[in-house]
Amino acid sequence: MSHRKFEHPRCGSLGFLPKKRCRRGKGKPKSFPRDDPAKSPHLTAFMGYKAGMTHIVREVEKPGSKLHRKETAEAVTIIETPPMIVVGVVGYVHTPRGLRTLNTVWAEHLSDEVKRRFYRNYFKSKKKAFSRYAKKYADGKNVVQAELEELKKQSSVIRVIAHTQIKKVSNWGQKKAHLLEVQVNGGTVEEKVDYAYGLFEKEVPVEGVFSENEMIDTIAITRGRGTEGVVTRWGVTRLPRKTHRGLRKVACIGAWHPARVSWTVARGGQHGFHHRTEMNKKVYKIGKKGADSHKATTEFDVTDKDITPMGGFPHYGVVDEDYLMLKGAVPGSKKRCITLRKGIFPQTSRNALEEIKLKFIDTASKFGHGRFQTAGEKAKIMGRLKA
Repeated sequence: MSHRKFEHPRCGSLGFLPKKRCRRGKGKPKSFPRDDPAKSPHLTAFMGYKAGMTHIVREVEKPGSKLHRKETAEAVTIIETPPMIVVGVVGYVHTPRGLRTLNTVWAEHLSDEVKRRFYRNYFKSKKKAFSRYAKKYADGKNVVQAELEELKKQSSVIRVIAHTQIKKVSNWGQKKAHLLEVQVNGGTVEEKVDYAYGLFEKEVPVEGVFSENEMIDTIAITRGRGTEGVVTRWGVTRLPRKTHRGLRKVACIGAWHPARVSWTVARGGQHGFHHRTEMNKKVYKIGKKGADSHKATTEFDVTDKDITPMGGFPHYGVVDEDYLMLKGAVPGSKKRCITLRKGIFPQTSRNALEEIKLKFIDTASKFGHGRFQTAGEKAKIMGRLKA
């Protein structure tokens, strides 16, 4: 029986086990920022759809660094974030075993795109969801007000139920909205309930939750890669070339006794489509539909161009609604629902406090080696092409 000559760190972290396909199709916040009653009530999370990536050029403002007052090119991700609609409020009470749901109050009118979430086959259903609940409002709001008063008296944590407006972005034919519980932080419990009830059936824009230069977290499902072997899945070292019966393997998967394979041994299996949280992504830009901020124009590049690159984002299309520009990459494939959450911990590093001033946003085609930023520029240089 062979043994290794020297010790070495293990390959791959065991903290991400079990590496299996996620049951949900979207990221779920497992925790929210710590509540501060001194602040006014506000929401702590949002949802958007990943459109694609591009790059920007900016001037670094970091005294003492070799990059200070020099230009740098950085990759950014565009996440389309149409306004979300609040349709309910949930109250939780603290128990020795964690939070327990006290009650849920729903809005009077719910759109079809959120009702679809409660059906497996909406087309064949009777479409009766929440029809009986709406009678609480028809009989007078006394029942609803009584439930809200109960939340004010007994709840310790207040969260709103909000859904995306997928019909505004769904170039891929999906009609079923994504639902999310978003914690309300700030103020007293009474103020939180009143704040949540005041948002019923109203649109909440992304700029009402996040601001530019803020550090936020992204929660999403990574891209699925199917079944992979140990070299790709765990990063173990390949065996020597002359190895009998394959070399992309683990040479010894354990001792004779105990007569079973330990859970710590790297094995092949599912790779990707895992639930992952990435912390501290900086918001470089917030684009608002219909405003100048939606364009890719900057103070140094005054070309009149939209954020969508020529030919659209590959496998996504055109970004028409509000959007967030985040530094770096974000987990998940195109069109995937991305949950955005306020940073859990307040950031005090220079990177977090630096004010970002964009000089250039690339809008060249992402399908090939894009040479032109706009269709007008291409027509000016290339001339009229053969029909």
